[in-house]
Amino acid sequence: MPATTSIRIDQTLYDQAKADAAAEHRSIAGQVEYWAKIGRAALDNPDLPVSFIAESLASMAERREDASPFVPRSRSQ
Repeated sequence: MPATTSIRIDQTLYDQAKADAAAEHRSIAGQVEYWAKIGRAALDNPDLPVSFIAESLASMAERREDASPFVPRSRSQ
């Protein structure tokens, strides 16, 4: 089990995390961790849209057995 640490955050941020966590079926801590991962990746890759980063992280978390194979579009001529 990973180690945990308590931190203090603004009540407004906590309330937003609580609402988003419920909608996304995550714990509040899981929601804040998710935001932190996206934020870190966005800072590391400022040329990428945040939506692309979020979708990429989601696809990396997907079980390989549940993934759809990539099928390239055929070139139209």
